[in-house]
Amino acid sequence: MAIVKKLLHTRFRVDDLARTMKFYTEILGLKEVRRHKSPRGSELVFLATPNSEELLEICSFPASGGVQVQADLVHLAFEVESLEKFGQHLAAHDMKYSDGPTYKETGGGFAFIDAPEGYEIELIEPAPQAGAGY
Repeated sequence: MAIVKKLLHTRFRVDDLARTMKFYTEILGLKEVRRHKSPRGSELVFLATPNSEELLEICSFPASGGVQVQADLVHLAFEVESLEKFGQHLAAHDMKYSDGPTYKETGGGFAFIDAPEGYEIELIEPAPQAGAGY
């Protein structure tokens, strides 16, 4: 018996909404699909990822204090066509991987970048004919 039907979105709270939106739209290529203020005063921005139904919710709520992201607690993982090409894209934006890329003997690999506020983003290049993930 399924209690929930599907994952709708995941929220990440941030201090600098403009810097964060620039990162997720310009660096990762996510698309803003909705923005509004909640009844309690937080500003919410919903982002869509190609080929995914789930949304990423970015929340700015200064009244709750500064964001403190604990290292290695949570991360988002996105599939990329090529870690090498994505690394070139990062370099064009004066960025680089924070860890990796690490390639596997069977092909494909993974690398990490840091989003604003310290959230970790994993980029995965799938092995040929392996499908998404690793």
